Amino acid sequence: MWLYKQIYLDLLNTVKYFCAIMGISERKEKQKAELKQLILDASVKLFAAEGYEGFSMRKIADMIEYSPTTVYLHYKDKNEILFELHELGFQKMQSYNMDLFDIANPLLRLHKLGENYIRFGLDYPEFYNLMFILPAPMETLKTKLDCNWKGGDDALQVLKGIISECMERKLIQPGDVNVMAMAIWEWCMAWYHWQFANALQNWSTPVM
Repeated sequence: MWLYKQIYLDLLNTVKYFCAIMGISERKEKQKAELKQLILDASVKLFAAEGYEGFSMRKIADMIEYSPTTVYLHYKDKNEILFELHELGFQKMQSYNMDLFDIANPLLRLHKLGENYIRFGLDYPEFYNLMFILPAPMETLKTKLDCNWKGGDDALQVLKGIISECMERKLIQPGDVNVMAMAIWEWCMAWYHWQFANALQNWSTPVM
């Protein structure tokens, strides 16, 4: 009887020991995730305030009151953080299209998609540049094993889906969906730059 009791107590202590280890491990993972989010939140604020040129790991570290070494433990370099921000940018842009599929006519939906793209760029020019102009995010993407450009691919799939529907309903000339999607995207980019240049000119022109 004594032997069974001792075995039971030993098993109970073993279970408690492993539960304690798992608890410590979970707390460490939680703290790691919270710190990574803190770095990302500070990065968003820094990028919005100072853009690409003013963005640095040291400034992020100063904002969260940690050493730069701590930031480097979570992100290899600033390009890796910029890649995360560029993915956040695509999420922001996607929020502009929440009501897009309430539009029954795919041709009008296509027009609205282009409008939303330009409006997003004018509202968030720094994010727009990071997503479509600056090479830093793509440099990081090249180093990833899966090469998964989720934000860009998802946005392109929405565009291609609407174009396909327009073709099926004979609202636009049938053709290569990929070629047409890239042509429309490039046209929207050109239109955005024209709109942005006009906005800058209006901002800098003194009122007489």
